[in-house]
Amino acid sequence: MRSQPKQQPAQGACFHGSYRPEDVHFLLTPIQLEPTPVAEKERLIQSGQRHYSEMLSRESLPSPRYMTLFEQAWAMNRARMAQGLLDLAVIIANQRPGAITLLSLARAGTPVGAVLKHTLTDLFARPTTHYSLSIIRDRGIDQQALRYVLEQAGHDPASIVFIDGWTGKGVIARTLRRAITDFTEHRRQGEEEADANTEDRRQRRFPSLCLDPNLYALTDLAGVGIAPSDADYLIPSSIMNATLSGLVSRSILNEQIGPQDFHGCVYYADFAPQDRSVWFVEALREAIREQIDAGYRPNPNPIDPTPARTRSQRLIAELKSRFAIRDENLIKPGIGEATRVLLRRVPELLILRDAEPPEVAHLRQLADEKGVRCEVDPSLPYQAVALIQACQPS
Repeated sequence: MRSQPKQQPAQGACFHGSYRPEDVHFLLTPIQLEPTPVAEKERLIQSGQRHYSEMLSRESLPSPRYMTLFEQAWAMNRARMAQGLLDLAVIIANQRPGAITLLSLARAGTPVGAVLKHTLTDLFARPTTHYSLSIIRDRGIDQQALRYVLEQAGHDPASIVFIDGWTGKGVIARTLRRAITDFTEHRRQGEEEADANTEDRRQRRFPSLCLDPNLYALTDLAGVGIAPSDADYLIPSSIMNATLSGLVSRSILNEQIGPQDFHGCVYYADFAPQDRSVWFVEALREAIREQIDAGYRPNPNPIDPTPARTRSQRLIAELKSRFAIRDENLIKPGIGEATRVLLRRVPELLILRDAEPPEVAHLRQLADEKGVRCEVDPSLPYQAVALIQACQPS
């Protein structure tokens, strides 16, 4: 895979993709990257030759049929997503007494963070800033981006809230928790070393870095975060790619990214004629106003994560045993994760609790287009699970 030069440097800089500046600032480095074919990418990942974050496959615009399914999904679920956003906003507002700094995880968290930012500002009168930054399984959070938020932008650590759209198996939530623990410890050690070298070290006190390591999401299937729901419902933004996420790719961490750079992304400028990112933010803001006008009262209480955690762990164990799966990274539970598999991985099997509900129509469409086998399992605790095809050792 040949890489090409960066389009712009990232140090101390941020951009907003196809969003407006008031929606989000991406703490990402736009780069150019030659796409890797899906099957080759899968082989390289599973053989351990490359990490998934080093490569991207070519992203395509959704077909007219798929866009029809998206429009149907939006019509069905706009009210539920609006209520979820209101619930999550009041949960956050109750836990942060002053200004709020939203750090959404690129890219699934970005549409959610953009709408939350406006909701907290418009309806809760809370000064809110929204950034989107990278977190990568096995690699951690983008520490350069986190330092930018804390040091260059000067945000209070206690104001920070990490945002994502949903959880699947909980890998990213656990990655976030470990990454924040490591970041906090390294920062504390650095402050102690700096303090030891100053003449007034006896008078100085470095306060603890108070970063909340919890992941806040619309729905928490894995029982690992803070959320108003643990239901596997169809979040409209979960079934789209760049054209609902500011025209950015998922984040990249390869040899093009230097130690002073933010993690990378590809900006799909040629997709602009079909971009719906700003439309989605405004449409949800309108849906939220409709809910308020209709008398909806947000629920300030996060759901107890214990039942979801037990359910998730039991399902993963059952699927590993049933299909003789050694690597649980090949199991992707929930509508959002199953959609990602069908869009950008090599699927082995799509399992649906029920093939008829309109919430899974887009999954059946993608499975048909790609010739993916589909099973129905009424005992499934989620609406969908996708299994990635295991590559044979070469």
